[in-house]
Amino acid sequence: MLMPKRVKYRKLQKGRMGGVATRGSSIAFGEYGLQAAECGWLTSRQIEAARVAMTRYVKRGGRIWIRIFPHKSVTKKPAETRMGKGKGAPEGWVAVVKPGSVLYEMEGVTKEVAKEAFRLAAHKLSVATKFLSREISDED
Repeated sequence: MLMPKRVKYRKLQKGRMGGVATRGSSIAFGEYGLQAAECGWLTSRQIEAARVAMTRYVKRGGRIWIRIFPHKSVTKKPAETRMGKGKGAPEGWVAVVKPGSVLYEMEGVTKEVAKEAFRLAAHKLSVATKFLSREISDED
């Protein structure tokens, strides 16, 4: 599971999601990419599950990059606890995803294999995604 090695402040505020991604919105490493079409939080478990689904499908072929990292801690109060008494303990880590941000990249496989691998990965994620190709992203 992905998580920061050390953080200065473990309890972060929830924040508001809005706007589109300006950084990390184009393919930088591979030939094909999986781009978020809406905003949301991706947990470290979802990121890992999608990675495993892709690597299993390509069977040691190609190369995969994960372009997002779960920096944000999510807290949760214990069940059946009264209101108040401070903020809950950190429960997990999430990556804040904006529309347009590239989540994964891949190279060394055919377009059909990459498309199917990203389709399987997209089923594991909680945001809508779309397939990107290097030819398309060069025109932007």
